[in-house]
Amino acid sequence: MTKPKNNYMSEVINFEEVQQEQQGPKFDPNKKYTWNMDSKFELNGRDFGMLLNAMRAVINTKEAQTILLAKEAGDVLESTLAAAVETGVVVEVSENKASL
Repeated sequence: MTKPKNNYMSEVINFEEVQQEQQGPKFDPNKKYTWNMDSKFELNGRDFGMLLNAMRAVINTKEAQTILLAKEAGDVLESTLAAAVETGVVVEVSENKASL
């Protein structure tokens, strides 16, 4: 009586690829990402404090204060111009006219 042959199959598995497939997408800081406006992000207290203190440190510099003041001045100019347009004091220029 002859012994039956064992039919074994073998397969080479790259465990790094399998592990990456199971983990899902991987963050790459060189890529651009998008999210929905109602997406929620969570910060722990340490991270929130670090971000808050960093923003305060930047905002409290003389340069930042100058830029913030310029932004306020720009807002005043825009609202003054908007009011002048709405009252008819300022009118839109056609494409082929120069204003000054």
